[in-house]
Amino acid sequence: MAKRSKSVDRVAQALADLGVDATPIELDRSTRTAQLAADVLGVSLGSIVKSLVFMADSGPVLALVAGDRRADPSKIASACGATEVRIATAVEVRECTGFAVGGVPPVGHLNAMPVILDASLSRFELLHAAAGAPQAVFPITLSELARITGAAAADIVETG
Repeated sequence: MAKRSKSVDRVAQALADLGVDATPIELDRSTRTAQLAADVLGVSLGSIVKSLVFMADSGPVLALVAGDRRADPSKIASACGATEVRIATAVEVRECTGFAVGGVPPVGHLNAMPVILDASLSRFELLHAAAGAPQAVFPITLSELARITGAAAADIVETG
């Protein structure tokens, strides 16, 4: 069996420290995108949690968005009280979280940042989030995800 990556170990430790009874699963195929993760896991695209870093006036903000939805920067700005919000660059994502794009988890970041939760995730009993690497995920319920991230649910996705 292959040795687990340090990034996945960091997520596993963060989950344990937060009292979450979930173990990251490393797969033999990429889960780098929500669609790839849904395909590999055999679950609905919307049950995949995308951890997206945005840069707001006051610094980084993490948006946890359903895999079948697109984040709306203007709604994210409104939800966090910012004038402007833009998607972070890959370099900014790594600097803020310590993880590469495609494997950013909702927890275990290098730096704390506000978290906003896509209210549409409430459609699913069980969610799957990235676990620190492009082929690693972990299962979690919405209530547990909200608890461990301190996130409030908001309408932060495009309509239509």
